[in-house]
Amino acid sequence: MLGKTTEYAIRSLVYIYIRNLKGERPGFKEIARNIDSPEGFTGKVLQIITGAGLVSSMKGRGGGFFFDNPDKPLSLLDIINVTEGQEFFHKCGFGLKSCDTHNPCPMHDEYVAVRKSFYSLVNTLTIQSLAFKVSQNKAVLNRLEITDSSIG
Repeated sequence: MLGKTTEYAIRSLVYIYIRNLKGERPGFKEIARNIDSPEGFTGKVLQIITGAGLVSSMKGRGGGFFFDNPDKPLSLLDIINVTEGQEFFHKCGFGLKSCDTHNPCPMHDEYVAVRKSFYSLVNTLTIQSLAFKVSQNKAVLNRLEITDSSIG
């Protein structure tokens, strides 16, 4: 449902938040490595979310990515609006340019319910809540963690 830009943005923000809690500001290469994302693409995603003010960055020694106000909840909806656009929750699930109750696609009624449920979910979940799950070892940020944890 979500594009790669959005997926990497969310994973990047969760990673940045976790590192910030430890007093660290990760660079884009570290972020890419730890969220299992290509460096070049991660750099572009970080430019987008920094430009939108979701996270800040500093260059040079002691630089990296950080949250200006880490206590202010950042919902996944806020991120989706930046990366996918506000029209994301109004698109047709069947891919038609125009689909509504008067001219429904074959999936319209069912997809409206899914879209509303997903909207509610991403409006409730925050970067902070996802970071908490990862910090408590109740969730992972990349395939490497899944592979590592399944070995032991």
